[in-house]
Amino acid sequence: MKTTLLIVSFFIFAFVTKAPLVVSTADALHSPVLDIAGRKLLAGTDYYILPVFRGRGGGLSLASTGDETCPLDVVQEQQVAENGLPVTFSPVHIKKGVIRLSIDQNIKFSASTVCDQSTVWKLDSHDDSLGKWFVTTGGVEGNPSRRTTRNWFKIEKFDDDYKLVFCPSVCDICKVLCKDIGIYIDQATGIRRLALSDTPFKVMFKKA
Repeated sequence: MKTTLLIVSFFIFAFVTKAPLVVSTADALHSPVLDIAGRKLLAGTDYYILPVFRGRGGGLSLASTGDETCPLDVVQEQQVAENGLPVTFSPVHIKKGVIRLSIDQNIKFSASTVCDQSTVWKLDSHDDSLGKWFVTTGGVEGNPSRRTTRNWFKIEKFDDDYKLVFCPSVCDICKVLCKDIGIYIDQATGIRRLALSDTPFKVMFKKA
């Protein structure tokens, strides 16, 4: 009888001691994203996306990068002192107001433009001439499905800071491209464009 009680007690102890570890791992995976003041990022609130390393351009903005005026592409300000345009984040689970790591987000510039397209970010078609996937606008907000996979981005931890990632998980049956977002500098114009890259763009967030 004592042996049975000892075995039962052991399993209860093992369950109690191991359960918090599982919760902690899940919490770490989807930890809240913090701004430069240490506050949690909130959905629908305006933030500037700024480079961690100063001296290599400013915040993010919109610009025409080709022969056509619209849609506008996502670029980095060339001047270090420029914060760029504020953006809002809309998580796939819209009822959850805190922005968390590794969760699909729509990113939208809080700005009006001359273009008919929305200011929601999306991954553009592959640029065969440059061999790049650029980030542009004209995306659809919400409606997670196979038709909107190019409109979803994630924030991931990168060292002690953050990086932006394209790796949508809103479609279970879709084969998607997963890669970090970095900066591509157009040698002809000097425009700093957001594009999929092997070198992540390390960022921080400042409330507008």
